Amino acid sequence: MGRTLIVARLALRDLRRRPAQALLLVIAVAAAATTLTLGLLVRDAAGAPWQRTRAATAAPDAVATMTDAASLRALAHADGVAKAGRPQPTLSTSLRAKNTQVNAVVQGRDTAPSDLDRPYVTAGRWLSPGTAVVERAFAGALHVRPGDRIVLAGRDFRVAGIAVTAARAPYPSATPGLVWLTRADTARLAPAAAATRWTVPLRLTDPAAAPAFAAAHPGVRSAQDIGAYATSELHLANGALLGGTWALAILAGLCVALLVGARLAEQGRRVGLLKAAGATPALVTAVLMAEHLALALAAGVLGLLAGWAVSPALTGPNAGLLGTGTAPAPTPGTVAAVLLAALAVTAAATAVPALRGARISTARALTEPVRGPGRRSRPVALSARLPVPLLLGVRVAARRPRRTVLAALSTAVTVAMVVAALALHRDVARKDAGAAGPDFVPGAGNPVTERIGEIVLVLSLALLLLAAVNAVLTAWTTSLDTARPAALIRVLGATPGQVTAGLAAAQLLPGAVAAVAGVPLGLLVHRAALALGGGHAGAGVPAAWLAAVVPAALLAIAVLTAVPARRAATRPVARVLSG
Repeated sequence: MGRTLIVARLALRDLRRRPAQALLLVIAVAAAATTLTLGLLVRDAAGAPWQRTRAATAAPDAVATMTDAASLRALAHADGVAKAGRPQPTLSTSLRAKNTQVNAVVQGRDTAPSDLDRPYVTAGRWLSPGTAVVERAFAGALHVRPGDRIVLAGRDFRVAGIAVTAARAPYPSATPGLVWLTRADTARLAPAAAATRWTVPLRLTDPAAAPAFAAAHPGVRSAQDIGAYATSELHLANGALLGGTWALAILAGLCVALLVGARLAEQGRRVGLLKAAGATPALVTAVLMAEHLALALAAGVLGLLAGWAVSPALTGPNAGLLGTGTAPAPTPGTVAAVLLAALAVTAAATAVPALRGARISTARALTEPVRGPGRRSRPVALSARLPVPLLLGVRVAARRPRRTVLAALSTAVTVAMVVAALALHRDVARKDAGAAGPDFVPGAGNPVTERIGEIVLVLSLALLLLAAVNAVLTAWTTSLDTARPAALIRVLGATPGQVTAGLAAAQLLPGAVAAVAGVPLGLLVHRAALALGGGHAGAGVPAAWLAAVVPAALLAIAVLTAVPARRAATRPVARVLSG
C-alpha cells in the first residue's frame, strides 16, 4: 500500500470518528475565508460600476464650474483640451417633494442628447419643457418616481425620468442633490435662485493627465477625483473587510492550534500504536497534517461560496452608479488567494504541535498523554490557601501555559475588535447625526455609512463565532487534560460542582486579564484605522459601554465553557481512572 494511500485512509478514518471536531475547524477557517473573499471581491468590484457608468454616459475627463463665461471660453482652448461641451447653466435653489423640503442643484440641459456628458436615463424619459429629470440616488432619497410632482423655487414640475451621470458624484457624496431642467425652465428659475454658475464638460487629449490639468486650472475637477467620491463606500468597505480578515485569521489560527493540541492529548495512545506498527514520525506528522489541511481546503471552498453569495449586499454600487445586477464572480487570483490563505493558516497552526506529538517515544505515547503538564512551584504555593474552585482554576491554568496564553489571546483579540466596532458605530452615528441640514433629505440613509454598518455587523458576527469556537475548544481541551486529576480530586472529596467551577475558573482567570487588556487595544485599533483612512478623532465610546464589555465577555466565556466543564466533572470516576 502506497504511503499516500495510507495517510489518506488514516486521516479519513479519524475524521469520521470525530465529526464534531472537524465541524468546528471547518467553521473557524470558513469564517476567515468568507471575510477574505468579500474583501477581495469588493476590491475587484470597486471601480467597475464607475467605469460602466462613464461608458454609458459619455463621461467627460474633467468638469469646469465657473461664474465667468469668458474664463470658460479661454479654458476650452487651453492646452490639453480636445473638446469642450456646451456650457450648462447651474444654480442652487429649494426643492419640495411630497412633504420633504431640501436644497438642490439645478442644471440646464438641451432636450437633445449630447455626445459629451450624456446622462443615462434608467427610468422614464429625458427632458421636455415643463418636466424635470432627477439624479437616481437623489430620487431614491426623496422617494420620487417618474410621474411625481416636485416644486423648484415655487414652480411645479413633473418628474419625466430618473438618470445617472459620471460628471458629478452621486448624492449624498455630492450635495445638494442634482436635478436637470431644460435651459428655458432653468432661466425662469434664475431670479428666485442663487447666482447662476456655468458648468462645462471637457474631453482631454490625455485622460490620465486630468488630475494635473485640474490642479493647474482653478474650478476644474478631474474624473478621477469624482470617481473616488462616487466609489468611496466600496473602497471603505474593502479596507474594513481586509482589516477584519487579519483578526479573523489570528482567531482561526488559534482555533486550529487549540484543536490540534486537543486531538493530540486525546490521541496519544493512537500515535503510539501507529509508531508501534512501524509508522515513522514523518508519517504520523503527515497523517495529522493531512486531516487538517483537507478540512482547511473544504473550509476554503465553503468560504469562497459563502463570500460570493453574500457579496451582492456589499459589492453593489450605490444608486448613483450602474451595476450589473449579478454577484461579481471570483477571479482565479481570488480563488487561489483564499485557498492558499486557508491552507497557510492551518498549516502554520498545525505544524509545531504535530511535530512535537510525533516525536514522542512509542512507550510513553502508549502509557500517557502526548505531553505531561508541568508543575510550577510558585502557582502551587500561591493557590494553596484558595477555595477549592479557585485552587483548581489557578493550577489548571498554570499547568498548561501555552494553552492559557492562546485562550487569553483569543479573548483579547475578540474584545479589541468588539470595542473597535463599537467605536466605529459611534463614528457612523455621529456622522449621520451631523448630516442634517437643508442639503440632506431628512430620514434618508447614507449609503456610505450604511455600507460600513453592514460590514461591521458581518465582521462582528464572524469574530464572535470564532471566539465562541475557541472558548469551547479551550474548555474541551482542558477537560481532556484534567480528566484524571479531576477524578482524583473527586476521590479526595471534591464535589462535581467544585470541579466544574474550577475548570470554568481556569478559563475565566486569564479571560478576565485578556478582556481588560482588549479594551485599550480596541481603542488603539480604532484610532489606527482612522489615521490610515485620513480621518480625524472619533466620537469615542461611552464609559458605560466599555465597562459592560468586560463582564459581557466573561459571561460569554462562562456560558460557553459550562457544558464541557460539567461533562468532565460528572464522568464516572472509576471509568476515568481505569481508562
